[in-house]
Amino acid sequence: MQTPSRLKVTTAFKVLAEIGADLSRFKDAKHFAPWLGLCPGTKISGGKKISAATSRTTNRAAQALKMAAVNLRASQSALGAYYRRLCGRMDKAKAVTACAHKLARLIYAMLTKGEDYVDQGQEHYEEKYRQRVIKNLTKHAEKFGFQLIPVPEGV
Repeated sequence: MQTPSRLKVTTAFKVLAEIGADLSRFKDAKHFAPWLGLCPGTKISGGKKISAATSRTTNRAAQALKMAAVNLRASQSALGAYYRRLCGRMDKAKAVTACAHKLARLIYAMLTKGEDYVDQGQEHYEEKYRQRVIKNLTKHAEKFGFQLIPVPEGV
């Protein structure tokens, strides 16, 4: 198993010791992450959403993933860029939990499918994000009857 950048060997061992190598007890990653306590729980009463906070847990694997997520702030990887983008739009605690959730999904995919994690790098992530923003802006502009025209570089 190749570990994501900044996910050190000791962290990977802690997570594996806590969850085991066989994840067949979880139907998919959407069942694995809530078991770790890294997903917001939706409490609904009478059709109204009461809370969406993540549950407090003493799961050591979740704690190790959160510590790994905190260390992404200085990483030049795609995960580091993801963490910094989240920090720009929400508080740090929520960003850490969201990054730990992403790490948990990556670990689940690596262990169940035998896939290696290949970091594309910060530049690749930022370019994908830029393309996604342009696509959404174009869609919104067309909805209002406008057209986006790119400005040539150097103008």
